[in-house]
Amino acid sequence: MNNIYEFLKGLKDNKKLKDCELLIVNDDKQAQMANDIVALLGFTPFVLSDFRANFGDDLLSFSTELQEITKTLNDFYSYKKQNKILISPIRTISFPLPKEKCFDTYEINFADTINIEEFKSKLYNWGYYFVDIVTSEAEASIRGDIIDICPLGSEFGYRISLFDDEVESIRKFDIEDQKSFKDEIETINIPPAFLALDEQTYSGITDEIQKVSSDAFIKDIHSLGFWYLNDLGEYLPSSMNCFITQESLDELEEVYVFEEKRINKDKFLATPQIFKSKTHKEIAPANVKEFISFHQGKKVTVISSTEAKVKAYDLDLSNKDINYVFEPYIVNLVSNDEVIISLNKEIKKRRKKKIKLVIDELQVNDFVVHEKHGIGQYKGIEPVTVMGAKRDFVIVKYAGDDKLLIPVENIDLVDRYVADGSSYAVVDKLGKGSFAKLKEKVKERLFAIANDIIKLAAARELVNGIKIDTNKNILEEFRKSSGFDYTKDQTRSVNEIFKDLSSGRVMDRLLSGDVGFGKTEVAMNALLATILDGHQAIFVCPTTILATQHYHSMKKRFEAYDFSIARLDGKSTAKEKSEVKKGLNSGEIQLVIGTHSLLGITAKDLALVIIDEEHKFGVKQKEKLKNLREDVHIFSMSATPIPRTLNLALSKLKGMSSLLTPPTERLGVRTYVKEYSDKLIKEIVLREKRRGGQLFYVHNNIASIEAKKADIEEIVPNIKVEIIHSKIKPADTEKILDAFEEKKFDILLATSIVESGLHLPNANSIIIDGADRFGIADLHQLRGRVGRSNKEGFCYYVVEDKKQITSDAVKRLVALESNSYLGSGTALAHQDLEIRGGGNIIGEAQSGHIKQIGYGLYLKMLEDALATLSGDSQEEKKAVDIKLAISAFISSDYIVEDRVRLELYRRLSKSTQKEEVYKIEEEMEDRFGKPDLPTKQFLELIMIKILCLQKGIQTVSSYEMNITFTKSDDTKETIKSPSKDDDDIIITTLKYLRK
Repeated sequence: MNNIYEFLKGLKDNKKLKDCELLIVNDDKQAQMANDIVALLGFTPFVLSDFRANFGDDLLSFSTELQEITKTLNDFYSYKKQNKILISPIRTISFPLPKEKCFDTYEINFADTINIEEFKSKLYNWGYYFVDIVTSEAEASIRGDIIDICPLGSEFGYRISLFDDEVESIRKFDIEDQKSFKDEIETINIPPAFLALDEQTYSGITDEIQKVSSDAFIKDIHSLGFWYLNDLGEYLPSSMNCFITQESLDELEEVYVFEEKRINKDKFLATPQIFKSKTHKEIAPANVKEFISFHQGKKVTVISSTEAKVKAYDLDLSNKDINYVFEPYIVNLVSNDEVIISLNKEIKKRRKKKIKLVIDELQVNDFVVHEKHGIGQYKGIEPVTVMGAKRDFVIVKYAGDDKLLIPVENIDLVDRYVADGSSYAVVDKLGKGSFAKLKEKVKERLFAIANDIIKLAAARELVNGIKIDTNKNILEEFRKSSGFDYTKDQTRSVNEIFKDLSSGRVMDRLLSGDVGFGKTEVAMNALLATILDGHQAIFVCPTTILATQHYHSMKKRFEAYDFSIARLDGKSTAKEKSEVKKGLNSGEIQLVIGTHSLLGITAKDLALVIIDEEHKFGVKQKEKLKNLREDVHIFSMSATPIPRTLNLALSKLKGMSSLLTPPTERLGVRTYVKEYSDKLIKEIVLREKRRGGQLFYVHNNIASIEAKKADIEEIVPNIKVEIIHSKIKPADTEKILDAFEEKKFDILLATSIVESGLHLPNANSIIIDGADRFGIADLHQLRGRVGRSNKEGFCYYVVEDKKQITSDAVKRLVALESNSYLGSGTALAHQDLEIRGGGNIIGEAQSGHIKQIGYGLYLKMLEDALATLSGDSQEEKKAVDIKLAISAFISSDYIVEDRVRLELYRRLSKSTQKEEVYKIEEEMEDRFGKPDLPTKQFLELIMIKILCLQKGIQTVSSYEMNITFTKSDDTKETIKSPSKDDDDIIITTLKYLRK
């Protein structure tokens, strides 16, 4: 930072800043520092992303960096003032980048006329993706007279409504829930998503890509176009006045390991260098006010994003000797004549929003569960004409080719079937009544479980808990000593635990958070508070390897505190076990980390039990831990998120905390989809070896795993491979995992047994063989095994033959690769994980019941049981049978995409209040334009259903002009409609129901 500041300030003082058009830095971090310095000195910075690909790589997993480069260059070239500097990390600038002529913006104004076909063609040539629903940058959707687009660099989408071909309105919309804002805007500028290419140039690049040999899963402009710019590209150091930092020169050696298509090294070395700083030093003052007082007489600049922050540091805003700059910059320097201090903290890069609208990704042939008829196979939505009126029905196939036709307004009775990754559903026989009996059996079991949960919660409520003092400065210091800033979620969770521990009531809290989000760090705060207050604690894990990992990391973290930590697990000898038990009983040992071996222990003053991966323990095992002492505090952790509704049902009985944001220093996992080849495997292994790392290789077939090991050893000689799977003895598995952690071999070849719990920060590449045969949630979990330190993780989804896999599987894998396709990507994985997370609360012992009726229905029934026993029971939901001779369906002319129609059917069928229907209708009009007649009539049909439920009517049917209502007591009433036309039947029915 000091050398960049001194150099640029020298240019500024000598009025020569025009001489620096391009500043080459080491990496993203240095680029951000340079950005703040350039801006502080009064110039306009444009920062390129750190692009760390090698020539020929499939660029889908680099799509974020490429989009940022396109956006920055577009802004840089369109900014016409002289005071601009382009800042670039060295790896980015060492490739040819697009010339100025590749950039442009397309302006759309209110009342402009748009030729839809030409506009579509332009967006396509400019690199926009066409999708059903726009959920991220560089996506567009054209639906009749409504255009949705999210330009590069925009947090919002733009919705353009046309009247014929004229722009009637332009509004922003929220990509989270798809609703547009009320205020209209006059104009929108659309930059290219790849480059502003014409049709001929786009075709030329595409043709060239098709001819090259590449292992990219899909060969198109997004995955390979950047490598084939040819005449459209230029090496910017050759055409601009450019300077380079000393650190970048040190990085050059590594950059040039792969020299192909990069700028010539000598040319780089010929660029002027920034020499090491002679006068300025970087500083990090602990006390800002004191530091300034030491440097009186110097020119002092204080940078702060707000005035409030200045007051918080007890600085005087009226002090004329201090130059206050109210900006978000971070620059901290001192020299013989000046001091620059920033009060700002580093801001984390904005993460993509999680989409609220999870599209129901029901695929034809997926298994579903009907509340009354059990497990069947979804066969799609089909229009059926009944009594001359057309309606949509969901088709579900049961055993013996029986089919159930469910009117779409009752689609809420059907749910996706989710059990566990290996479960294959067995379809039920229609109309046999066996499913009802099975449900009754499960219900009894669930009432018993719910009763136990509630009884235990009530009993613990009556007991006085051990009061722990959590208000000690040493606990604050412990957090600061972690070496990183806690996320907001971590801080909140620690505060929630401390409140419980010091309340005098017995704590029972569950913390859920994704892999690597820092649950153990939160737990260590509770451990330290308990032990410093003079009590004992135990930390229970499901496996010896996890216990070993936690033991080592906690021993290191608690080194500065004077208390005794021990381990008790399957590896402990009889003598060690006896010593640990003795130490617990005498009070000499304050903390024991172990496995199930801890279930029956006794201790002198046990105050806290922490259960890691608590879903791996059955209910009875957890109860055993709770019964160690009735006033002991219980804190459980789980890596699977809990569904919102179950969270609400349980939160009355236990505390719930969750970690939703990853730690600041965690990098994303770079994901690739590849077709299997020996060359590919060799390249992946050697690339990871070059950076001193190890690999996971997932091969989910025990029968052929030995053959796979021989293949790998043949492809990459001199590489050590070890195998683990469920049939290997636990003791041997532990030994192998220990050896892997100690870096005694390179590749851990395993079945999907590695999916949860392992934390091996040196293993940062994972190859998943036969990825098309895994569920999306499993792929998402497996990917979480790598990238767990500050090293970038690489995940390779490998398929045998891309021509043999279904188009849906391709879609899902590519979605995970680029992480942008809604519903098929992380959102759906999260939905699956949520359902499993709910199942996990009850423990694995219940998996038999879950398999029979699916997680979704199982959890619904558990929620009902908990609500009933807590005295919050709601009436059992009744269904209405509507047999009106009217054509009512969401027409495919109005909404083309089946999955979007299915989602709307689902949401409408779940509506219980008319206000919900009006809201959805408003949203539909906003997103798709005015509903056509059959769609409008379907919305009215839902209104009829809601009113029937409220009035206790179980059937409404029509024949000719007669409309008959059957009430819940089986009494009937018939009224007459003026005609048998659809609109008359609807108006008459609604009028009667609204009476």
